[in-house]
Amino acid sequence: MTSGATYLDDIVAWHRRRAASDDRDPAVLRRDALRSVPRESDRFVDALRRAPGLAVIAEVKRRSPSKGDIAIDLDAGALAEEYARGGAACVSVLTDTPHFGGAPADLAAARSAGVPILRKDFTVDERDVLDARLMGADAVLLIVAALGDHEMRRFMEVAAEMRLAALVEVHDETELGRALAAGATLVGVNQRDLRSFAVDTQRAERLGGLMPAGVVAVAESGITSADDARRCAQAGYRAVLVGEHLVRATDRAKALSELRVALPS
Repeated sequence: MTSGATYLDDIVAWHRRRAASDDRDPAVLRRDALRSVPRESDRFVDALRRAPGLAVIAEVKRRSPSKGDIAIDLDAGALAEEYARGGAACVSVLTDTPHFGGAPADLAAARSAGVPILRKDFTVDERDVLDARLMGADAVLLIVAALGDHEMRRFMEVAAEMRLAALVEVHDETELGRALAAGATLVGVNQRDLRSFAVDTQRAERLGGLMPAGVVAVAESGITSADDARRCAQAGYRAVLVGEHLVRATDRAKALSELRVALPS
């Protein structure tokens, strides 16, 4: 990490440099992406809504900028299939290579599990959204802290055109307000501060009560037990996104099934 910069600053700066050097024509990329748009839409959100209890989005994660290697040699396809056996509603795949050790090939491999896939990456350019469609993802991540309001709205529009769900990630009340003002209906609350990478386990509970009716809320990071999952369910979340805890588990399917707690009646 460069002096004076946060993890998020460095990662987003890298992705913006990469986007600036990308000489692909967005119009050509859009044309190609439109050819692969499925007839079925809302597959990702539908899977979360249909889950019989708290839905789990299980993550394929090789490494972390703050913790280093987690499972650098994992088989993304085999891991996704383990998750599916444990009852995962969806699978999240990190495709960022320099910071998380992921790759588009991991997403392609994870599709073998047959569940909806989130491309988890640092979206900073329209072409990132189009690439998610070309990779075969069902959803794309938009991090409010990394985007201006105009960018966020534009990327949400492109995602809708490509029939991709947009998981809009927030970290505090101000970011939640921005996400809702942009029209987000699938909102993730990341308990991990992407500037320091510290986890605040009370953040999801604090922001859960501010979600309007109709928004599908997802709690992210710091969820390591059934008790954590129950707290999220009680706070109004429909789903949790869990990575490191599941990747490190000896029996991943069992660890995942334990998070699928009942929703409050």
